[in-house]
Amino acid sequence: MRWALVKVCLAVTAMVVIAFAVPLGLVIREMASDRAFSDAERQAAMIAPTLSITTDREELTRAVLSTEPGDRGRLAVHVPAEGGPLDIGTRRATPKDVATVRKAGRASITEVTGGFALLQPTALGTGDIAVVEVFVPEGEVSHGVATAWLMLAGVGVALIVGSVAVADRLGVRMVQPAQRLAGAAQDLGEGRLGTRVPEEGPTELRSAAVAFNSMADQVVQLLANERELAADLSHRLRTPLTVLRLNAASLGEGPAAEQ
Repeated sequence: MRWALVKVCLAVTAMVVIAFAVPLGLVIREMASDRAFSDAERQAAMIAPTLSITTDREELTRAVLSTEPGDRGRLAVHVPAEGGPLDIGTRRATPKDVATVRKAGRASITEVTGGFALLQPTALGTGDIAVVEVFVPEGEVSHGVATAWLMLAGVGVALIVGSVAVADRLGVRMVQPAQRLAGAAQDLGEGRLGTRVPEEGPTELRSAAVAFNSMADQVVQLLANERELAADLSHRLRTPLTVLRLNAASLGEGPAAEQ
């Protein structure tokens, strides 16, 4: 019973932990990804005022390098020009992806080598659409996710261990009274009539202990009545037997006496 209770608690707690930890872990990963791309959108917006004023290559190059992502080689600007697209900074997205974002007019995220590229369309003073590219490394997209998952795993293991410990204590509390009851029944069967069971444990086992003690008292009382009845019967039989013996002795010698 004890191990069965432990197994049931282990299974139930494990299912509850999995049901809550797995979705929570996925939400944490999604939040980390959203945070990384939100920062990328903010960085892309830093170059928008310069694009609305000028499309000069040197001015845009200085503007790109003056930003933190541009200085780290994570920012690029794709400006349409008559002689062909003007690419400033470190480009990672393909020309096809850039052209698709410029045509659609809405931001897009594309997978590139080593991470992702956020492509943000920005209106120019000439009415054309430039595309600002911000590189987001794979590590930033999943930043803090592993730590959060380890914490969730630790909490889950702690909950499982705690539930198993509680179930074990409950099992001991239930099993010990039952073991005492079984031992007392064996002692009573071997003739130790003074055996009694402490009325402890769950309600059902306390009721069983009360019934066992009452039965043991009745057994003791029945045995006492049996001994008293046997003694009384022996006393009642002793007088008639004595009379018969005296009558036989008074007959003297002869066949009647022998009979």
